[in-house]
Amino acid sequence: MNVVPESAAIIQERRVTTHFTIRRATAADAADVLICLHEAFAPYRGLYSEEGFRDTTLDEDTVQRRISEMCVFIAADAEGEVAGTIGGAANDGQGHIRGMAVRPPWAGTGAAQTLLEAIEAELRGRGCTRVTLDTTEPLERAMRFYERNGYRRTGHVGDFFGMPLYEYAKQL
Repeated sequence: MNVVPESAAIIQERRVTTHFTIRRATAADAADVLICLHEAFAPYRGLYSEEGFRDTTLDEDTVQRRISEMCVFIAADAEGEVAGTIGGAANDGQGHIRGMAVRPPWAGTGAAQTLLEAIEAELRGRGCTRVTLDTTEPLERAMRFYERNGYRRTGHVGDFFGMPLYEYAKQL
């Protein structure tokens, strides 16, 4: 079953909500997490290899694994509609953020900021003093967002299915 049908056009209507409820995602939220990832990354699909896009946007099995292995949050607006998602994991005082996505109608509404602050607080609460994340070149807006929030490039550049993968880090 494909939870994000090709016909699911990205809604271009801009939301004005600036207040979001953040909660931990459960297995029942998997479809909403997939929708967030697919809608947020759809404009970049042609810039990713097929494997890279699949790894970024997940599928039913990988989203369930991420929800069970990581702390995954979702942001919902006042009507309860899911606007975005983010995940993070803690290991020996180091946190790592993965899978941040805000659905296009909520871009610029504060959803990304609220999600980032929530995962940083969670990782800090788990004893992390440093957090990292990785991003790719097509995501220039995301890079600027992370830099405005105190993340800096570490100089480590990995390979993400044939694309440069830039590591960013921040002291918490």
